[in-house]
Amino acid sequence: MSEDQFMGNLYQRFPVTIEKGVGSHVWDVDGKEYIDCMGGYGVALVGHKNQRVNDAIKEQIDKIITVHSSLYNKTREEFLKTLIGLAPKGLTQVHLNNSGAEAIEAAMKFARKFTGKKGMVAMKGSYHGKSFGALSLTFNPKYRKPFAPLVEKVSFASYGDIESLRSVIDEDTAFVILEPIQGESGIIVAPEGFLQEVRKLCDEKGIVLIFDEIQAGLGRTGRLWACDHWNTAPDILCLAKGIAGGVPMGATLVRPDILASINKGEHSSTFGGNPISCAAGTAALKAITEDGLIENSDKMGKIFREGLEKLKEKHSMIREVRGKGLMIGIEMKFEVKDILMGLIKKGVLMLYSGRNILRILPPLVISEDDVTKVLHALDSVLTEEEEKRNVQG
Repeated sequence: MSEDQFMGNLYQRFPVTIEKGVGSHVWDVDGKEYIDCMGGYGVALVGHKNQRVNDAIKEQIDKIITVHSSLYNKTREEFLKTLIGLAPKGLTQVHLNNSGAEAIEAAMKFARKFTGKKGMVAMKGSYHGKSFGALSLTFNPKYRKPFAPLVEKVSFASYGDIESLRSVIDEDTAFVILEPIQGESGIIVAPEGFLQEVRKLCDEKGIVLIFDEIQAGLGRTGRLWACDHWNTAPDILCLAKGIAGGVPMGATLVRPDILASINKGEHSSTFGGNPISCAAGTAALKAITEDGLIENSDKMGKIFREGLEKLKEKHSMIREVRGKGLMIGIEMKFEVKDILMGLIKKGVLMLYSGRNILRILPPLVISEDDVTKVLHALDSVLTEEEEKRNVQG
């Protein structure tokens, strides 16, 4: 494909050229239709061509496209009021940026400045981005090793193990960061009680607790915030992906006393909070909270997982099904490359984590009919794979 001539070998590419999309469906340049379970790696949260988002963008374009945060803007103000009105308890301040990695970078700086400490603790299996700071908190050696040395004073605790976390904390620990549900490592759900234990430990030690809900937040798991499943709120919350309906945006929600420790000029973003993203963001947040998307995520997620559990009983290739809402992982006993290509042929786009985990992150507008079609397609592909392996064996 012609893009490869210019973009280098930076992405795992699939042989599909997407032309348009509506809801949970996309079409390639040849007119072939696909059910989109990739969702732009979770970005297409409110669905492709969401009418609220499209209308908001069109209206804002006719007003003004860029207003730096050194000036005021009513579109930005409306977005901030909407976002803070939905935020977890105590998070009443926001830094607006452009991506998940930027949201993480801001959180790192805010926590270290506020505490005056340098130590940072992340989780084994974590993924927080690929900029230098965010990469330093990302566990997988394949991402880290080529760019070492990274930011110093980072330790990793075993996810879900409070004693492991306790063992790597010391007097210089500024913050603990975790995903309530780990995405990149294969949809690993926090064990019951773990988030509450981490919250208690951070309170005892005067440590800032950061939740990365870049993938898991905003209704993805069947609750507005993934941490709501455990009735636990962080001191800083990082958001991005679908927050603006597909337009680039990131946000770092912060306790007011933490953000108050940052002086003018110590952190900023040229494009952060631009009116186009803010208009789209307000529309996306209204779609999520007013159009039944959270409820649909919960309902469709349960139907998906029930169907996948039945497939697990039928196909020995499936090792485990896990997740919440429409954030689902299917761990296989073999590599999933051929399965992904088989699904593409049957009109389904799906993600992967590592070599052997299928990852499902569809738009939250996906219908039961589409879920059923995806399950049938996966059933068919797994049957074909098993037959092929039996012949080869």
